[in-house]
Amino acid sequence: MMKFTTWAMLATQVAALGKTKRQRPLTFSKDGTFQIAIFEDLHYGEAPGTFGPTQDAHTSKVVSKILEEEDVDFVVINGDSVSRDNLMLNSTGYMNHALAPFVKNKLDWAITFGNHESNKNRRVEDVFAVEQKYPNSRSKSMISGQDAGITNYYLPVYPADCRSGCGCKPELLIWFFDSRGGFNYNQTDAKGNQVHRQTWVHAEVVDWFVTERNRLARQSSTTIPSIAFVHIPVDAFYAVQQGPAGIDPNRHPGLNNAFERSQGAGFCSDGVRNGTCAWGGQDVPFMQALVDTPGLLGVFSGHHHANSWCYKWTAEGLPDYPVQPGPDGLNLCYGQRSGFGGAGDPIRGARQLLLRKDKIANGEMDTWIRLETGEVVGDVSLNATYGEDRYPEVKYRESFCQECFKWADYKPTVPR
Repeated sequence: MMKFTTWAMLATQVAALGKTKRQRPLTFSKDGTFQIAIFEDLHYGEAPGTFGPTQDAHTSKVVSKILEEEDVDFVVINGDSVSRDNLMLNSTGYMNHALAPFVKNKLDWAITFGNHESNKNRRVEDVFAVEQKYPNSRSKSMISGQDAGITNYYLPVYPADCRSGCGCKPELLIWFFDSRGGFNYNQTDAKGNQVHRQTWVHAEVVDWFVTERNRLARQSSTTIPSIAFVHIPVDAFYAVQQGPAGIDPNRHPGLNNAFERSQGAGFCSDGVRNGTCAWGGQDVPFMQALVDTPGLLGVFSGHHHANSWCYKWTAEGLPDYPVQPGPDGLNLCYGQRSGFGGAGDPIRGARQLLLRKDKIANGEMDTWIRLETGEVVGDVSLNATYGEDRYPEVKYRESFCQECFKWADYKPTVPR
């Protein structure tokens, strides 16, 4: 059974707790802007006995540099903060490493979990408990349920002059979803192997989302612009990539080097994962709920380290797909892989998202990627003509933790 938390209940709880920094509502700046830095796939905690600490230091350096270069109001950590492959019983402590640059810069953040927070020796609840001890955290868990995942919630953003959150309507909603994945805690199969968790937003989470979305619409009597974050992309990301038009390097600038299915990948429609099915379709209800959400401007995901494009998904682009967006379409955006852990080595960075009150009211957002080098690439406006406008192509580049090569177990297939 799921437990739902309404925004009205949440607002009452916040007011009762007082005006600590953690409880103050998020607000737009006085100039009507709200900039989010999105950090994807940090993967702290690999190889603790060899290259891991050096690799993690490189990741922290990248994060700190990007925060120095950008005028950030808020941070989203969009999944895979820590490494799934670290089976140490105390590995939840690596969340402290992942959060340190944001604490140092006195920035508030919100988090989604990905497919690397959970393994046979690490409970996602314990990882969340570490993250929750920080007053900078805005993360919540609005649903309780054995299979729901942890990071399913939303945050309102209010006008600049609404410092209490009382008596005023939010001007933006930020939705966060737990796509789960990884391995089940404290469970192995007959051969001693870890057991896979399901890799999609659970059906009961979808029900909660629709219920809360509709409740908020009734309360506000207007359409509130919104954005959504989920670590593992929905299948539509793969479908547009494989579709008739594909990803055009000038109309959808960004890396386009990973061609893999996402939520529900490898599962059959009955939920069995036995190597016989490419995609089970379990994320179709979630996709349908997303496209049916008035005012939803875009969905932002990570997971595939070598992708960093944005694409406006329309019915015309995928006429035979089982889910069809409305006439305005829906922006699908990958972030930029930020950490040195995990597979592959595309250059690191972080997607920036600039939300202006006047633009989001018209369904528009500005976004770009700040690279570890300090360069800006993929600077685009997600507006009515996105997908038609032309931009400079983003070339694929790689970067490495050069100091890590002294350990024999660091990326042995890469020429040194």
